[in-house]
Amino acid sequence: MKTIGRILIGLALFPLTPTFAELPPSAYEQKQKAAPEKMDIQVMRVEVEPGGKPEDQMVRITAIVDKVERTDTGVKNGDFITIAYTIITRPAGWVGPGPVPILNEKDKTVAYLQRVPNTGDYQPAAGAMSFQNF
Repeated sequence: MKTIGRILIGLALFPLTPTFAELPPSAYEQKQKAAPEKMDIQVMRVEVEPGGKPEDQMVRITAIVDKVERTDTGVKNGDFITIAYTIITRPAGWVGPGPVPILNEKDKTVAYLQRVPNTGDYQPAAGAMSFQNF
């Protein structure tokens, strides 16, 4: 009977709130280091539309490049680029990496990006930390 009592006490103390987990900082740092494009941008336009599923949002950002730190695609200062990505709204308690933030018009920020194959668009290359430095 003591064992059952301990189990019940343990269950009573176990939190019933949702559990959240994020990637460790080292994972984001590695993604930032591996990103083929690193630049400072100024956001000129932000479009957010519903995606293919109810929990999806399609984000499309037009930005001007202020400063190129590294590029595999030949981006230059003053170029206009388009950054496109999908944000998926996860249910409460979902465990996994955080969402890529939605930038605002006139934001000036760093951008860790990669080229989307077969398009002229770019996409975030460092997940939730694609638009900020560690």
